[in-house]
Amino acid sequence: MNGLAERVQQIETNDPIEARRSRYAQYRGQVATLTFGPATVKGMVRSVKEDNSSIPVRWLVTVVPQ
Repeated sequence: MNGLAERVQQIETNDPIEARRSRYAQYRGQVATLTFGPATVKGMVRSVKEDNSSIPVRWLVTVVPQ
């Protein structure tokens, strides 16, 4: 392995706007700068998964930081 699994971050958000931005960046293959509360993460978005089992709906965003 090249250590990719050690660097991948999975972030939860309830903000539909951040989820949409993440999904756009994923489809375009662009480096995204995402703000989740006070934290900022810059990197490639690998996946955006919607979790309907929680109320309110949340999204799990997987990012490889750069």
